[in-house]
Amino acid sequence: MTRNNFDFSEAGGCGTSSCSCKSQDTGKAEDVTKRDFLKGSAYAAGGISLTSALTLFTFGGSPAQAKEDETAISSKQRWGMLIDADKCGDDCDTCVSACSEENGWKNTGNPLTDTIWIRKIKVKNPETEHETTMPLMCLHCEKPPCVDVCPTGASFRRDDGIVLVDRHICIGCRYCMMACPYKARSFAHEAVEDQKEHAPRGIGCVESCTLCVHKIDKGEQPACVSACSKSAGGAMLFGDLNDPESEISQTIKKYATTQMRADLGLNVGVRYQNI
Repeated sequence: MTRNNFDFSEAGGCGTSSCSCKSQDTGKAEDVTKRDFLKGSAYAAGGISLTSALTLFTFGGSPAQAKEDETAISSKQRWGMLIDADKCGDDCDTCVSACSEENGWKNTGNPLTDTIWIRKIKVKNPETEHETTMPLMCLHCEKPPCVDVCPTGASFRRDDGIVLVDRHICIGCRYCMMACPYKARSFAHEAVEDQKEHAPRGIGCVESCTLCVHKIDKGEQPACVSACSKSAGGAMLFGDLNDPESEISQTIKKYATTQMRADLGLNVGVRYQNI
């Protein structure tokens, strides 16, 4: 399932009266969307039926800008990332800090309840005992399992390959979390304060890396990539995988790269080098 544009600027993000996520004030769930789904509404038919008062997928804020953005999103492009593990320092967490600051989530150190969009992991070869550290986030699969199992269509893939979560119709069932082979999604257990307008979040919803879609739609790089290039090892390369002339495509063509769990046939958008 693919959709174009992704924004909640007019609806105010999660926690509003129109949102199907759990209310930040009461902690109670709004079930209207779920009831409509179970009754066999447009969701069951594979479509999305919304009132004209809500603009859920207009990234930019105004209807005019939404129309312009919609024409810019196309399957001709596929945004992706290449991470060179050799350039990723063992103790460096610049990409994690940049993502946290840009998107308004915090890691408190509790693995059971923390919301984490990107994390550093350590991979060890059992034969050679060689260890590699690298960042791991949503890999933005071409065939995302999270989208396949979502009962409401809240998990979806844009035409340009970015996998997102629509917080308005996420019912917090967490099927997508179980389906993701990379454990890249997390659940908002606590009420969210001081959230960013471009990255709406709310208690009771699932969330994960968006590749900083709000920046991509303005022609900018994801926050993690920019931060890594400026003050760290320059291990992250972002670009259009469908453009044979792009730097990321040329690098993948020239050097050996790895798709994590390539055996699953998901054709991920985030790939690795030197692991």
